[in-house]
Amino acid sequence: QVQLVESGGGLVQAGGSLRLSCAASRRTISNYAMGWFRQAPGKEREFVAAISWSGGTTSYADSVKGRFTISRDNAENTVYLQANSLKPDDTGVYLCAADRSGRLRIGVSTLNHDYGYWGQGTQVTVSS
Repeated sequence: QVQLVESGGGLVQAGGSLRLSCAASRRTISNYAMGWFRQAPGKEREFVAAISWSGGTTSYADSVKGRFTISRDNAENTVYLQANSLKPDDTGVYLCAADRSGRLRIGVSTLNHDYGYWGQGTQVTVSS
């Protein structure tokens, strides 16, 4: 079972940047597509970004495209989310997840239920 721990969240002013990290343990993440999701108070969890197990394919929600970048370092067993030009609407708990299908996944999924391993999340708050 993959254990995931997010870090790097915090309070930032609109227009600022944060770099979120997701460190994995117990298993290597090189066999999994990885995703970032977020959940704001009173709202459903939503897809933010994903990267294939090889790193060759990425996908982004329209709301973050051009501002956020997902990357992975399989040697460090870590996935990153670089979030630039942050807006108050980006506020929420950011969660890292590993796709349950492992290397059977072609490309990436944007769907919650395709991810079987989740971290506890890191809070991102963007002030206006």
